[in-house]
Amino acid sequence: MARGNQRDKAREKNLKEQAGKKKANTMSGSEQQKAKENAAAIMRAKQLAAEAKKAEGAAKK
Repeated sequence: MARGNQRDKAREKNLKEQAGKKKANTMSGSEQQKAKENAAAIMRAKQLAAEAKKAEGAAKK
């Protein structure tokens, strides 16, 4: 075996790196709900702006 324990060392290193990464959402339920509401409000504003722009374009024709 020319590789020795290189494969085992690489596996251990990868497991250690994976354990260090955050996987779960750190927001609480109320924080997550507020974030969803803020995103929804932004999307509604964008949609209203797009509809107004479309209506303005139709009015010019």
